[in-house]
Amino acid sequence: MTYAIIEMSGTQLRVEPGRFYDVNRLPVEADGTMSIDRVLLVKHEDNIHVGQPLVEGATIEATVMQHLRGRKVLVYKMKPKKKTRKKRGHRQELTRVMITSISLNGSVLAAANVETEQGDS
Repeated sequence: MTYAIIEMSGTQLRVEPGRFYDVNRLPVEADGTMSIDRVLLVKHEDNIHVGQPLVEGATIEATVMQHLRGRKVLVYKMKPKKKTRKKRGHRQELTRVMITSISLNGSVLAAANVETEQGDS
């Protein structure tokens, strides 16, 4: 099993090829591709590459699937016996990212199995 730990949009994530992750909003168009070079750790089979702070030559290829908003978080403040109540809501702006491949020093360690549908012609 191959995975990597990356730093993306202010958070650290453990990512695997073929999976999607929701991160804080990125300035990339939907259906666009991006390359992530802030890789902190790469594990491929029994080999572990740890960066100090980043792994040299490691890149992660990703595809932006869509932009969306997260679930609503309600914040309710109340002071008893004072008739003071405040109710606020917040929805985080998110970007859904699909990890397509993990590569180290130019060689692809793992890639997602992306099957394309071909119609009968």
